[in-house]
Amino acid sequence: MNDGQKLDSGITVLIWLVSIALVVLPLSMLWDVVREGLPHLSFNFIVDQPLDAGRSGGVGSLLISTFWILGVCLLTTIPIGLGCALYLSEFVIPHSQSEKLLGFSLDVLAGVPSIVFGLFGYAVFAIQLGLGFSILSGGLSLACMVLPLFIRTAEQALRTCPKGYRQAAIALNISHAGFISRILLPSASGGIAVAMIISIGRALAETAVLIFTAGYVTRMPGSVMDSGRSLSVHIYDLSMNVPGGQSNAAATALILVMMIVLINVLARYLSRRWQHVE
Repeated sequence: MNDGQKLDSGITVLIWLVSIALVVLPLSMLWDVVREGLPHLSFNFIVDQPLDAGRSGGVGSLLISTFWILGVCLLTTIPIGLGCALYLSEFVIPHSQSEKLLGFSLDVLAGVPSIVFGLFGYAVFAIQLGLGFSILSGGLSLACMVLPLFIRTAEQALRTCPKGYRQAAIALNISHAGFISRILLPSASGGIAVAMIISIGRALAETAVLIFTAGYVTRMPGSVMDSGRSLSVHIYDLSMNVPGGQSNAAATALILVMMIVLINVLARYLSRRWQHVE
């Protein structure tokens, strides 16, 4: 075996080892969560209120708070983010200074630590706008954090539209608005769904932003102006601050993982259905 073949074999082995690690590490983490949390997971755990600082009871009120926070975040992110992505892909001249400046700004914002968005949300939404520690403050702060990621991902999805579609729309004298609504968005719906899934995944896993904006209480929220604790904040609190809370933290983490999986499946189903209908 010559040196070139030895190098090829070594690189092949290295690639296989990295691939195996990429599969084994997430599975081992998931197995640890399932092993610790599944024995404590039940219907009562899902619907009951937390008791004894989360050591007993369930996560009923936390699920409601999490869904409300996520709802506020998505209702803010999707229209604004999709509008920005359409502007960048359809109306900004490619490779122009404007495109470079906007792209650089979005990339910088996407890399800003979440704690900075938490401080921003606390200063602007909670203090300046008078929203206080509330679900609305938390959802808006999360929207600010995930918007750059959503915009860039959706923009790339919109740019993958085949040129033939545009040429056919021009040949058929279809208006720009009609092209966007009837051709561009359906063809890019899979990529837009991916952008939404990535944004939801980051929002559901976020802790620092919500501690500064949504609050820490475990009671059932009555409106978006009430404070509410998300599942991720609850997991952090049980793991770090509550002795004896590890089991319920693992069960809560398992619920969070299942939520993300279900949202992934639902988003992909809806995007395929939209493509089929259009």
